[in-house]
Amino acid sequence: MLTNMPDLSHGDDIDVAAVNSLRSAVMRLGRRLKHQRVDESLSPTEMSVLGTLARCGHATPGELARKEHVQPPSMTRIVALLEAKGLVRLEPHPDDRRQKVVSQTEQAEAMLEESRRRRNAWLASLAEGLDEDDWAKLRAAAPVLEKLAHL
Repeated sequence: MLTNMPDLSHGDDIDVAAVNSLRSAVMRLGRRLKHQRVDESLSPTEMSVLGTLARCGHATPGELARKEHVQPPSMTRIVALLEAKGLVRLEPHPDDRRQKVVSQTEQAEAMLEESRRRRNAWLASLAEGLDEDDWAKLRAAAPVLEKLAHL
């Protein structure tokens, strides 16, 4: 059972309607953003692994599995698929010969950069439809949303 979860059934200490609205909006926007991918042959999980490598640098498959909240055997399969596509490389671990270190390739870096460019352009085109007050609110909310994403 989850602890530390607020009891939303009574609406105590939290605005249930606001939480519901935020969840719904973030999910819809996230789904729409996923459609702006550069390479449709990659699964969302594969893209997420590449994004994690871009943010965190190289990692072992076990570290990636923890960061991506998947089981190690699943990450092993994902890494093998990405390696076959030329998007990651496996190298010996510097301290533990039993392990490998996964890092992204230049091809993955270029693909991620193009994906970011496309998604940013799409979001910018949506933002053009906002009035200045809404755009200011959205800019102010971005750091808070970022904080929530990393809690």
